[in-house]
Amino acid sequence: MSNVTYSIIFYLFAAITVFSAAFVVFSRNVIYSAFSLLFTFFGVAALYVYLSADFIAVTQIIVYVGGILVLLLFGVMFTNKIMMTKLRTDVINMVPGLAILAAVVGGLLTIFYTRADWVTSATQLQGSVVERIGIETMSRYVLPFEMASILLLLALIGAAFLARFDKAHNKER
Repeated sequence: MSNVTYSIIFYLFAAITVFSAAFVVFSRNVIYSAFSLLFTFFGVAALYVYLSADFIAVTQIIVYVGGILVLLLFGVMFTNKIMMTKLRTDVINMVPGLAILAAVVGGLLTIFYTRADWVTSATQLQGSVVERIGIETMSRYVLPFEMASILLLLALIGAAFLARFDKAHNKER
């Protein structure tokens, strides 16, 4: 495939990602926002595939689409049925949000256009990087990996304690 075809594919997935993310932010219906988030996650995964980061793309789909988004959708739909209310959000704080957006876009454009020595490589990565990630995770980066797992375990224990403490506190009343 030619460079023009690759550019068209990249801009197509970038547009899908950006427009669906904008719909997530500006939609007043929570369910529409959640389904737009699905397209955002898939667009990001497609961009990872485009960048030859297959492992990160599959992880993106499994973790975010398969886990977090499904959990979010079930939570929203069950809450909607139980409470029988229309879930709507108010889009507030537009001015600070637009100011932060302008600052981030301005910073990115400044970095992109003032730095002329972007390093590109003509060689493509061959094979899968999963084996290399596994070796590095279990050898050189085993301490940060284990520290992150302990931190997540402590967060889980803390959340369970807070949820249990709240129930016990409400029973005393």
